[in-house]
Amino acid sequence: MASRDQFQRFIFEDSQVRGAWVQLDKSFREIASQAPYPESIRDLIGEALVASIVMSSSLKFEGTLSIQAQGEGPLKTLMAECSHDRKIRGLARFDEHAVTEDNFHNLLGEGRMAITIAPRQGNRYQGVVPRERDSLAGCLEEYFERSEQIPTSLFLFANESGAAGLMLQRLPGATDEDDELWERVNHLARTVEAGELLELDSETLLHRLFNEETVRLFDAEPVVFQCSCSRERTLDALKSIGEEECYSILDEQGAIEMDCQFCHAHYHFSRIDIDHLFAGHTLH
Repeated sequence: MASRDQFQRFIFEDSQVRGAWVQLDKSFREIASQAPYPESIRDLIGEALVASIVMSSSLKFEGTLSIQAQGEGPLKTLMAECSHDRKIRGLARFDEHAVTEDNFHNLLGEGRMAITIAPRQGNRYQGVVPRERDSLAGCLEEYFERSEQIPTSLFLFANESGAAGLMLQRLPGATDEDDELWERVNHLARTVEAGELLELDSETLLHRLFNEETVRLFDAEPVVFQCSCSRERTLDALKSIGEEECYSILDEQGAIEMDCQFCHAHYHFSRIDIDHLFAGHTLH
């Protein structure tokens, strides 16, 4: 059976209108199983993961795009990340006693949301996402409109078994014919239902929505849950907090224990490990 964790680009032939489709199955369930997420927060993680995938599809370099939110409501932290090669990870932190709402803004309360683009080489970029719309999709559409000047429509869905989404964009240089096409395909896309996006394959879905248009669908790309943590990166994090702090923890606890927040991988560092990390320094 073919994997249902896939991403595909598509274009409307001879126009400046493009799109992307995502369907997540195993990858999303693996991420959602990392903590006892309430339904509303689990679904929001799924929507954010889908959004990170379609938004990262325009990256022209090796690196990651992440959607991050810090809130003062029941949802304290939301993070979804996708790399250039479609490896995803995500998490949320929440007050389990306060989650009674499924509205996006009620969950997040006062707080901020941002898009962070982190190339492997070069400078990181962070853009603030306005929170004037009623949904995550709406807020991200507004981000594209303001920050990228690219009209964008996003359709995001998630439930206990998977997540899926559709993105349409009108690129710069659009003609009057493109404007008409944009209005037409948006009207059609707004008829899509959650079950269609979550269950239908891309070819069937796009034919059902846009059967009167000429659509070119590119090859599918696999999407997988893969955490980017490693022992080496964890050592780099320890180095960043400083030699004095590391040895203070060792003196108190005998070893340094660290768990990855995304995949729960466990890392143990002895005094010998820390000695090697700071070899050549004069503190110890």
